[in-house]
Amino acid sequence: VQLQASGGGLVQTGGSLRLSCAASRRTNSNNGMGWFRQAPGKEREFVATIDWNGGRPYYADSVKGRFTISRDRAGNTVYLQMTSLKAEDTAVYYCAASRYAVGSSEAGSHVSWGQGTQVTVSS
Repeated sequence: VQLQASGGGLVQTGGSLRLSCAASRRTNSNNGMGWFRQAPGKEREFVATIDWNGGRPYYADSVKGRFTISRDRAGNTVYLQMTSLKAEDTAVYYCAASRYAVGSSEAGSHVSWGQGTQVTVSS
């Protein structure tokens, strides 16, 4: 499965962005999906995940209440709606497909990764 992430950009503190992750194959609809991010000089960290059927969204504490993960009915596109953005949200955001049907917060559970999209929040 090839994943293509898009939607990043430059936004002011308090602003919103919606990231998209499109999969190249239908079979991605059977996989849990996750979003991760990596800021300069920091390790990659978990952001959000969702099951194959759009159920059980789960978030990192740092984004809970501000970010929303979802997927379209066909299951081939996953979204990350980001609101109330903060400077500390600045990072390259990656989408990834889990090896399982359920979502996972563990990077090691994901077998396919998108190329990343840059999100920069200016204060």
